[in-house]
Amino acid sequence: MISKTKYTLTALLAIFLVFNGLKAQTKAVNIESSYIADPPVTTNSHASTLVEHKPNEILAAWFGGKYEGAKDVGIYIADYKDKKWSTPKELIQPLIKGADTLPCWNPVLFKAKSQNLYLFYKVGKNPREWFGAMIVSKDNGTTWGEPKYLPEGIYGPIRNKPIETTPGVILCGSSTESVNTDEWRVHVEEYTELTDSWKKIAVENNQNFNIIQPTFLVHGTTDIQMLSRSKHNKIVSSWSGDNGKSWIRTNTINVINSNSGIDALTVNKNLFLLVNNPLPQGKDWFNGRNILDVEYSKDGLNWKKLFDLEKQEKGEFSYPAIIQTSDKRIHVLYTYDRKYIKHTSFEPSL
Repeated sequence: MISKTKYTLTALLAIFLVFNGLKAQTKAVNIESSYIADPPVTTNSHASTLVEHKPNEILAAWFGGKYEGAKDVGIYIADYKDKKWSTPKELIQPLIKGADTLPCWNPVLFKAKSQNLYLFYKVGKNPREWFGAMIVSKDNGTTWGEPKYLPEGIYGPIRNKPIETTPGVILCGSSTESVNTDEWRVHVEEYTELTDSWKKIAVENNQNFNIIQPTFLVHGTTDIQMLSRSKHNKIVSSWSGDNGKSWIRTNTINVINSNSGIDALTVNKNLFLLVNNPLPQGKDWFNGRNILDVEYSKDGLNWKKLFDLEKQEKGEFSYPAIIQTSDKRIHVLYTYDRKYIKHTSFEPSL
C-alpha cells in the first residue's frame, strides 16, 4: 500500500510537471539582423531566396533593378560566410527577346541530394505572362550553366523552396494568375533529375479559393501540407498523404494574412515555423505589410507568434524565405521597404 505522504508527493510532482509544461513554450534566442548590402546595389530589391550551399554557408538571390517589372531587373546573388555577406553581383541579366527586353522575377534556390544547385526563376512582362527558367551549378555556385527555359505551362517553384520527396524527385509548389479572369490557382510540379522531365499535379480546390505561392511542411514519411497565400485574409492549407502525388482538403486555417507572400519550415515532426504578415489586407496592396512575424506550430494548423521581425506603423516588410542550417540556426530573408534585403537569424529554444 502506498503511504499518504508518498501519494501526496507523487500528486504534487504530477501537478508541478503539468503546470511547468503549460508554461514551457518555444522561444527565439540569439537573434541577429543585418542587411545583405548597405547601401543596396540597385534602387529596388525584392523576392529573396536562400539555401545552405555549403555547411553553415548560405547563398542568397533576389531580383533587383529600378522597380519591379522594369526592363533592367535581373537576378542578384551574395554569399554568407562567417557572419558576413559578400558584395552582391548580378548573375542573370534581363532577357532580350526580339525588340523587347523582359525583366526577371522570383528566384528560388534549391540544393538537391545529387549536389546539383538549382536557381529557378521567371522571365516576362508580369506574373500573368511570365515563363519559367532555371540554371544549374555543379560546384556549389562557383560557376553556373547556361539558362534553360522550362516547358510551356511549367513555371518551376513559383516563389518558395521545393522539397525532395525521394532522391532525384523534386516537388515544386507553383501557381498561375489568369490574364483574363484574375483567378489565382495553385498546382504542383514534379521535376525528375534523371530524365530532366516535368509533371504537373492538380490541387483540389472545390471552394475556388484564389491562392498562389505555396510552401510545404513535411509531417511524415508520406504526409505533406501545403500553405498558400490567398485573397481571403487567411492562409489556405492543402494536404497530401501520398508524398505529393495528389492533394485534397483545401481550406482556410485560422491564420490572418494580408495577401502577402509567406514561407514555412519543418524543424522537426513537432515544430513548424511560418513567416507571415499577420494583418488583414487593406485598401492598397502594401497595407498590412508593416508587421512581419515568425509563428510556430506543432500541427501546421494552430499557430502562435514566436516574435516580430518587424512591427512598425508604416513600411513594407514582405516576401520572406526561411531555412535551417547544419548548426540548427534558423535564417530568414525578407524585403525591407523594397530597398534592402534583410537577414535575421536565431535559434529556437524549446
